[in-house]
Amino acid sequence: MNKKDIANFKRQFKVNNDLLRIHEIFYVYIMKESSEIYHHQSFPFEMLEKEQQELFIDNFKKVLSGQLDEKLFELKFKRDVENNSQLILHQGLLSSETEEWKGHMLRLVEKMLTDKQYEMDIVVTFIRGEYMKPVKRKSEETEESERDTVYANPFILCSMNRTQDPKKELLFDYVEKQFKYNIVVDPIINLKAPLSGFLFPCFTDNAADVNHVLYSAGKKYELSYHFIEEVLNAEEAMTAEDDKVVFEEIVKHVAGEQMNTSTLSNVYDEIHRVIEENEEEEEVPKLDYKDVEKVLRTSGVKDINTEKVESAFKTVLDDEAYEIKASNILPKYTSKSIKIKTKVADLSVSPQELRHVRQVHLNGKLYLMIELEETTMIEGFEMIPEALFTKANED
Repeated sequence: MNKKDIANFKRQFKVNNDLLRIHEIFYVYIMKESSEIYHHQSFPFEMLEKEQQELFIDNFKKVLSGQLDEKLFELKFKRDVENNSQLILHQGLLSSETEEWKGHMLRLVEKMLTDKQYEMDIVVTFIRGEYMKPVKRKSEETEESERDTVYANPFILCSMNRTQDPKKELLFDYVEKQFKYNIVVDPIINLKAPLSGFLFPCFTDNAADVNHVLYSAGKKYELSYHFIEEVLNAEEAMTAEDDKVVFEEIVKHVAGEQMNTSTLSNVYDEIHRVIEENEEEEEVPKLDYKDVEKVLRTSGVKDINTEKVESAFKTVLDDEAYEIKASNILPKYTSKSIKIKTKVADLSVSPQELRHVRQVHLNGKLYLMIELEETTMIEGFEMIPEALFTKANED
């Protein structure tokens, strides 16, 4: 799934939407002390009160929120795994009976409890339904409505939420005119911040992709590898940060630890060009070792050849066939800052402005120089231009 697919799916999560039909909801309560299922229950979703429906819909929208490769990850299922979750989910997707579907979901919950101790009680919630996507009309002249024909895709969506103790509060009783201590023992399910979750299957080009699952982390870059590998039986995910670090290490292996700002700026410019050229494409542009070689060669890095870059991929990743997402190296070209760290001060500049920064030697000292297009302001004060090392020049 790409960003557009996820956004389209998430946009349908609202009450009484004919393009998203949620058939059933299934809750499973897990006790922290024993790591056992304490209770489970299912309902037709339409039987819930509207306020309850909205609570769960908002929760599942949070599961689907975040950037790809930061909080959301499209993962490929592993092959030849015993008690494979791909098969369990596919069987659940095709189940016609509620009890049969619940049985498959409980098998997944059992996998969540294997070799895992939670710090609080957990509620795992599953919904299953159908996602309807209208077929675009081929011509403006046709009288057929775009909703007359739709792609219908069944799905299962899971959310894992923590529970929390109720707040201790002091109340005032207007009738009896006295203060009372509010005693509530029932735990509160935190639906505002899911710990984890997933969507099965993924949707690509309006079709279901049962070989992939969309995993949602609780927080940005905080992945649960137990959930990914042991529960979903999916391949390990590479985050956007991982891709960026991998690219930097590959460049260091090929070009060395040192690089001037002009060349580095050219590298970012070239990657930005690749991203721009593929803006109309559904797939995110990826860079294999041949693409990285081209980027470095075009940017002015000396002594570059295919064998050297391929070897760097194998050294850093142990996989010369790996492809780095260009957007992970440079996610937001116009706003993402490059950090420049010195002992005196830390600076941040955008990639396209890096070419205006120079590190120079002058009179035996090391300086960082920034070419400016306008007067600098500090705390509301305009800086006065000064002569550069007047005494040194006079000597």
